[in-house]
Amino acid sequence: MKVRKMIVSGFTFCRNVSKLDYPFLESIRSILPIVDEMVINVGDSEDNTLEQIRSIRDPKIKVIESVWDQAMRKDGLIYAQQTNIALEHCRKDADWAFYLQADEVLHEKDYEGLLRSMAQYKDKKTILGLMSRYKHFLGDYQSIDPWAYRRAMRIVRPGGSVISVGDAVGFARASDNLYIGKKERHLWEYAEGHIYHYGWVKSPELLREKVKTQVEYYWEGTPNVGDKEVLASKKFIPERYFILKDFDGTHPAVMKERISQFPAFPPRKNRWLNPDFYRYVLRHGFKG
Repeated sequence: MKVRKMIVSGFTFCRNVSKLDYPFLESIRSILPIVDEMVINVGDSEDNTLEQIRSIRDPKIKVIESVWDQAMRKDGLIYAQQTNIALEHCRKDADWAFYLQADEVLHEKDYEGLLRSMAQYKDKKTILGLMSRYKHFLGDYQSIDPWAYRRAMRIVRPGGSVISVGDAVGFARASDNLYIGKKERHLWEYAEGHIYHYGWVKSPELLREKVKTQVEYYWEGTPNVGDKEVLASKKFIPERYFILKDFDGTHPAVMKERISQFPAFPPRKNRWLNPDFYRYVLRHGFKG
């Protein structure tokens, strides 16, 4: 009896990611080697995002164009809506759908483990998704934020089993809208490897623009007190930057050129010699 080949669809959404300097091209290129198709839902951008994606010219890429509903500019709900549009266009015969946001990149050293994880649980239909562990970079490419979220579901069952919810960080079971989180352990397993998250690696000027975008799509354009201070300045360096953990690993190969062109951030002293580090640990705990 011939064993059917495992089919994996990749999917994502994006809008204006070129002008916001997201590593969206690197993200797409990093997932192409392990998927059979890559569905990209491109919103009505004001930059060359669509043209940049089409320039990749890979037959696996399937572009969908959409217009964002500005009435959904609250709590990031539009992100889940756009994610679901992409998920709905994934192959119906796929075993898995691999979600990778425009600021998330896969490391080539994890390809084998990711494929092994998907193959291991392919036929166990009670498992609705695989959780990925994260490496969150903040400010620059050598600084890890250990206080950011540790895991998120990025590999899910296609065909209507799950839906993206909230601000598209996670997924829920479609039948009853049950969020698949830490407590729903019977519905998911871990995938090998990590997601490399670069969304907060930008120049201080573009970090300010990221905050501006969040205000627009989470709080309908009305900033809170902290965001008002950020938007009043011309650039922004995250407060936690000066107490972050140094990264001693390697980055995905697709990131090499981008990293080489990145401007230097202000130097910081060893966090173990920084009183602010201990004050932060007392409030939020030691995470690594």
